[in-house]
Amino acid sequence: MKKIINIIDKISGFSGWMAGIMMAIALVLTVAEIVIRTGFSKTLYITDEYSGYLMAMLTFCGLAYTLRERGHIRIMLLPHFIKGRKRVIFNMVCYVVGLIFCIAFTWFTFDFFWDSVENESTSMHVSETYLAIPQFFMPFGVLLMTMQFLAEFLKAVAILREDTEGLRILEETDELGR
Repeated sequence: MKKIINIIDKISGFSGWMAGIMMAIALVLTVAEIVIRTGFSKTLYITDEYSGYLMAMLTFCGLAYTLRERGHIRIMLLPHFIKGRKRVIFNMVCYVVGLIFCIAFTWFTFDFFWDSVENESTSMHVSETYLAIPQFFMPFGVLLMTMQFLAEFLKAVAILREDTEGLRILEETDELGR
């Protein structure tokens, strides 16, 4: 169990790095567009389109990492009053709900991606980008988040068993901000 949790955590960490790299590429592309427009009165034509693709791709790639780091927005009204084992069990229920939602979300995003593969859809822009490439990151990112929900559930099981040695467990606080 611990090995599975650590592998999923590492994959989520890698996807977070991928999201950061995609953001850096979007930044470089935007700066290049600014320089070319300002200095040479020309354009790259693809900056808006590819920046949009990169933002969608990095958003989906960052989902699992954000869940692992407790970065998603959480409403902590009820958990504020629950302590100890009851809070862990409450979190487990929330993880199961998230897991079920993400399984369905993975299916729907995969169906959307596969439709583009079957129809060989391309963008209507100058680049005529094969849309399956940026759309691949939707089911990929949601699948990673599904796996991270499973890892978080398994971490909660380990907490209940009091066997967390070797696991990366982030403690939740009642303070604002984290």
